Amino acid sequence: MKILFYRYNSICEPDVISVLKRLGHEVSEITDEMTDKTLTPGQQVRIVSAALTGCVRYDLVFSINFFPVVSEVCNIVRVPYAGWIVDSPVMELYSDSLGNRFNRIFMFDRAMYEEFYDRNPDGIFYLPLASDTERLGKLIQSVSDADRERFAAEVSFVGSLYTEKCPYNRFEGKDKYLKGYLDGLIEAQLKVYGYNFLEECLSDEVVEAFKKEVPFYAFPEKYEQNDRAAMAHLYLGNKVTEQERLRLLKSVSDNFSLALYTGSDVSGLPKADCKGLAKTMTDMPIIFNLSRINLNFTSKPIRSGIPQRIWDIMGAGGFVLTNYQSELADYFDIGKELDTFADGKELLYKIDYYLSHEEQRKEIAANGYEKVRREHSLEQRLGLLLDMAVGNGAVR
Repeated sequence: MKILFYRYNSICEPDVISVLKRLGHEVSEITDEMTDKTLTPGQQVRIVSAALTGCVRYDLVFSINFFPVVSEVCNIVRVPYAGWIVDSPVMELYSDSLGNRFNRIFMFDRAMYEEFYDRNPDGIFYLPLASDTERLGKLIQSVSDADRERFAAEVSFVGSLYTEKCPYNRFEGKDKYLKGYLDGLIEAQLKVYGYNFLEECLSDEVVEAFKKEVPFYAFPEKYEQNDRAAMAHLYLGNKVTEQERLRLLKSVSDNFSLALYTGSDVSGLPKADCKGLAKTMTDMPIIFNLSRINLNFTSKPIRSGIPQRIWDIMGAGGFVLTNYQSELADYFDIGKELDTFADGKELLYKIDYYLSHEEQRKEIAANGYEKVRREHSLEQRLGLLLDMAVGNGAVR
């Protein structure tokens, strides 16, 4: 199969492209947006159109996440377009282009899938994420003594603290009632795992009052103007994520040795061992493998799904301790292949427990790795995706 891959520099792209080639497909890449983030829609149209109307006939166009411009071109030239959604929120999903006939859009979060399914019942699918266990396994086998000296840790967290991704922080709260209501809603969501209720708690009046006080997300033309969803996910959801990570990581670092890999402001975490950014393809898998406990705090806009970070930790043979997500039990035996916590107190208890129960921790990590390798490899997931995109589920 000849696949045209539209890239924008997602950390998921290299593994997906590598596995597609490993499966025997020919992959060509459009890379303009990787280096030029100022491309206009018109320029994007010309780039994709030139590739699809040239001398090579492609069977499929592929991207990580969803690009309305790519979808529109594919719809005109009648080539299936597969977009695998790996983040949340992805505001482009509110585009009218989501309904295009030649779309094959795969969503990793079941709640997201249920929200958008009716927009294109023949072109929207649920598909969880995965990890390239073959690449990760080879990398782990090459770990050196220097790597062990550099990356071994009791407890690690790799990721953003969301302090730089939180537009809610621009909200001054001139309307005291509104500020009190929203701060209370954030505090309530911080106490609940496995169910995101932010959007359903926002009335039209609250949304309109909030829009008067902050620079608010502007939906482009030909998008569903869903201000309630934008407020819930971009503003409140990111604020909950920020506060959860800051508070829990402070609690962890106050009680245990914490290795923290982030490019965010760490001034509020003076006891953490802050190591800066980790290289995604090379450093992160080794950190996951050599850390006795890897923490995951799922971004709140991911309402039910399993984030890429969990798959990558387990695919590298690491032990995962994560907040509860409702889809975890669909794929893993909690307590035997990974473990979860329901609040800050349980998080500290389980860190202490697993640091003092080494054999059980190792067994859980090994069980989790075997489950991912056996049932959730990227090869298996992409094989299924391609079958649905251009096999039995193809547009005729």
